[in-house]
This record gives sequence, structure tokens and C-alpha cells, in this order.
Amino acid sequence: MGAADADDDERPVHRVYVSEFFIGRFAVTQDEYARFVRATGYPAPAIRGLPLITSGGRDSVFKELATPYVWDQSEPPAGHASHPIVLVRYDDALAYCRWLSEVLARTVRLPTEAEWEKAARFDPATGLTRRYPWGNADPDTSYANLGQAFLRPAPAGSYPGGAAPCGARQLIGDVWEWTSSDLSPYPGFEAWPYKEYSEVFFGPEYKVLRGGSFAVSPVACRGTFRNWDYPIRRQIFSGFRTARSGMPETA
Repeated sequence: MGAADADDDERPVHRVYVSEFFIGRFAVTQDEYARFVRATGYPAPAIRGLPLITSGGRDSVFKELATPYVWDQSEPPAGHASHPIVLVRYDDALAYCRWLSEVLARTVRLPTEAEWEKAARFDPATGLTRRYPWGNADPDTSYANLGQAFLRPAPAGSYPGGAAPCGARQLIGDVWEWTSSDLSPYPGFEAWPYKEYSEVFFGPEYKVLRGGSFAVSPVACRGTFRNWDYPIRRQIFSGFRTARSGMPETA
């Protein structure tokens, strides 16, 4: 886990034991989240900090960017039901997991960041970790939705060439994915390039997000990259996928 050619929060590379677990093949979609909203009365995702502008020119880009996030009460925007839910807080993700746990009568949760990274990088055929889910080749449009190419997440099931060995899709790009992990230093941490880069953020106040979003440069979206934010934030194009503990024979 981790990377040697990265900033201090990803260093040093170290070995982590992860028990058997399941992880969602896709991030939770808008349609799946809508079922939760309708069943529980939970507030639908709200636009925070995204302008709804109707004039032309550069402003038209902002209008297009905002369109996929405008819900009609408990219904997702038309044509986006299969897209990942986005602009949700950490607490929203937890609420969804609690509801789904009741529906399925088994514990559903957010993955830890170690689980997320193993799903995204581990290749059981070689026993090695990859830089990206698809391998070590740099990202391009055949692998992931990055770099503001489309100004919105792609539907679940897109980018089959970017699938991880475990079968999970779209772990890189589309939406930042909340994990259950607090931001903490890896064993043997040393501040670099300066102490304030990550060390001042360590602690339970911040939760780790993984994977990048459609708006992030491909340079920042390797499988080891750690983003973090307050659990109450929703403006970072954040979504999530679910996980649960267990082995296939006990599922």
C-alpha cells in the first residue's frame, strides 16, 4: 500500500493485511440513491456552490455542469439514473448504508481506504500491486473519465478497459469515493515536501476519499492518491460505493 514517488501522505510503501471483503462493482448510482430517498424521506442531494446560469458563452458551461445534479423532489435528473450519485456528504453515505443493511438484513458499510486500494490495485494473478486498476499505463479516455472531458460522471458500466482485476469498475475518475477511514499517517511517516502538506490534517476530523473525479487531472489519480475533507462537505464531486465483510462461501 502506498507509493514511493508521491507526496508524504502516500509514503512509505508498506504491507497491509486485509481480511476478505466484498466491494461494490460500481459506485452507488442516482437511481439506487433515489430508492433510498423515497423509502426513508431522506433529503435529496442539494446543489451547493454550483451556479445555475442560463446565459451563453462561458456561463453556459456552468449550466451544463449543474444540470446532472438538479433533482425533482425524490427523482434524479432525467437521463442520469445510471450515473453515480454525486455531491453527497460522508453522513449521507453512512445513512444509505444503514438503510441498505436493513433492506438486505446484512451489514453494508463503506470500504476502508486499505480495502479500496486493494480492490483498485491488487492483482491476484501476480501477487503485485498496480499503479492503476487497469495496470501501469497512464490514464486515457479508454480507461477512465478524468480531466473534465465530459463535465459529468459517466454511467455505471462505462470504461470496461479500466476495470480492476477484482471486477470493480470506475474506481478511478467519475466521483471521489468516501471511505470509512480517518486521515492518518502511514507507518514510518516523514513529512515531505513540507510539514503542512498533510501532517496538520491527521486525525478524526477528516475522512479519506479515493479515486478522483471527472474534474480531476489524470496526473492526480493514481491508485494510491489520498484526498481528504470534512465529512460535512458535499461540493467535491463526491460519491461512494458500498462494501461488506465476508467470504464468498458465507455470502
